[in-house]
This record gives sequence, C-alpha cells and structure tokens, in this order.
Amino acid sequence: PVAVIVLLVRSFIFEPFRIPSDSMMPTLLDGDFIIVNKYAYGLRLPVLDQKVVSIGEPQRGDVVVFHYPPDPAVNFIKRLVGLPGDHVSIRSDQLIINGVPVPLQSDGRYDDGCYHNMRESTEILGTHRHQTLSCLTPDEIVAAPSASCNRTLERNYECIEPSVAGVRDHSDRDDIEVPPGEYLMIGDNRDNSYDGRYWGFVPEDHLVGKATRIWFNWDLHRTGGPVWSRIGHRIE
Repeated sequence: PVAVIVLLVRSFIFEPFRIPSDSMMPTLLDGDFIIVNKYAYGLRLPVLDQKVVSIGEPQRGDVVVFHYPPDPAVNFIKRLVGLPGDHVSIRSDQLIINGVPVPLQSDGRYDDGCYHNMRESTEILGTHRHQTLSCLTPDEIVAAPSASCNRTLERNYECIEPSVAGVRDHSDRDDIEVPPGEYLMIGDNRDNSYDGRYWGFVPEDHLVGKATRIWFNWDLHRTGGPVWSRIGHRIE
C-alpha cells in the first residue's frame, strides 16, 4: 500500500526534481532540490503522457519542468516566456512580448565568487516578480578557473562588457513567433542558458509540471555542504 501511494503521488501530484545547471540563476541554483506540481496543468497518464483531466493552463512567467524536445527522456527546467501566438523579441537582455517591453529594473551587480560583475535585475513577467542575470556583451560567456570559485568543477564566469554602446548582445533575438500549442522557454540566467532561443519550442504534451518550492540544496560540485537557508523558498 505504501508503494502504491508513493507511485500515485509521484505520477499525478508532486515529484521531486534536482536542478542540474546554472541556467535558472539566481532564482534556482545548481544543487537545489525542488517540488514540481504535476497537476497544475492537468492530470496525465504516466508513460503515455496523455492528459485525462484539464485543471489549469500554463501562465506566462511560470517556472516549468518539461521534456526536452530533442530528447524527451531528459527533463529541463526554464521560465515560460512565450505563450502560443506570442511574438517575442530580446534586446539588450530585455524581453519584448507582442511589442511591449517587459518591466525590468536594475538591481546593480552580482558576484557570488563564481559569477563576477553580472547584471542583476528584477523582472515582472505576468504575475511573477523574479531576478535575472545578464551581461551586455556580443560574445558568449565562457568558464575559466578561478581561486575565488568554491566549486570543485571550476565554473567561473566574468562579465566583461564593451566600452562602445549599442553593440548587439549575444543573446538578442529579433522576432520569435510561438506556434499554436507550443511554448517558448528561456532561463533566468540569460547569457548562460541553453533554451528555446537555440532549440525551439516546447509542445503542450511535453509539460511535466510547475516548480513550486525548494525543499533542499546540496551541490556536490561545491564545497561547504548544503545551503540550509534555501530550504522552503517559494519559487517565483
């Protein structure tokens, strides 16, 4: 009976998920363990992923776990930016949806010992108010070893921005039209996220659920053990 209950809960209600990358920083960190609400967008049959009960619809700004379209056996997590029919542009790391710039307020510079001189901003997307990281540079940000970074696998990124204004940013996109029945997903770490800007859109039947809370944190590639202060944080 216990095994049946656990199976039902994981299949239809809640499922744990571990954040495997930096793509959602600073909202989510590598090593965060989160709870995914699997019935937020309807009840689906396990294995078949067929929706049997429609409960709610994905909303712009939701943090969503989904099957990676090029390889559905792999789960990804990103923020839902574009709904079906939306036209999305990105200019200087600011989202523009259907011709309207998404509110973006500068919070200064971000430095955690592994990410240096990054732009930290507060973005209001739908009903969600959250932070983003960005760097206004035409070049891809690459990792390099650093004594200040407390990860055993060195991932040290420094934002070096050009002194000449008006240079096109590496992550800028002109006009992305979201097809019917599909969604555009982008990471909060705008210059270090492999997302829909590169591989396309997420079909509705690839959605797994909505990320809701952090229940634990332990990045095995980082010294210092668990970060206890992250436990219980609500995911905006």
